[in-house]
Amino acid sequence: MKHRLERVNELMRRELGDLINREVTFAAALVTVQQVDITPDLKSAHVYVSVMGSPEQCHEALARLHASRKNLQHLLSKRVILKFTPHLHFKLDDTIERGTRIINLLEQIEIPPDEPLGQPPSDEK
Repeated sequence: MKHRLERVNELMRRELGDLINREVTFAAALVTVQQVDITPDLKSAHVYVSVMGSPEQCHEALARLHASRKNLQHLLSKRVILKFTPHLHFKLDDTIERGTRIINLLEQIEIPPDEPLGQPPSDEK
């Protein structure tokens, strides 16, 4: 059963990404569907979207997705045949921003150069 849910999640991610790209227009530069987590009963799905842009553009993109949720569910029901068409819940995925922030912090850390291996520390007398 686990593998079936993984396949359904991936199928929903691809189809929703295509539908959102065709049906919804955004002011943000890039809106992508990162992940879809569907419940085991197939009645609801959490859709994690990544938005490249300012925080205002992120909130505007989520508002547009919530506003067009019914239309997206209807179009999705025609493209993906399931017993139930899941209720879509859109959430902002900020893992890319967090990853970039962590990389920047790691680059700021100054690591002292290592001493060459195999050489004992020199004693100055």
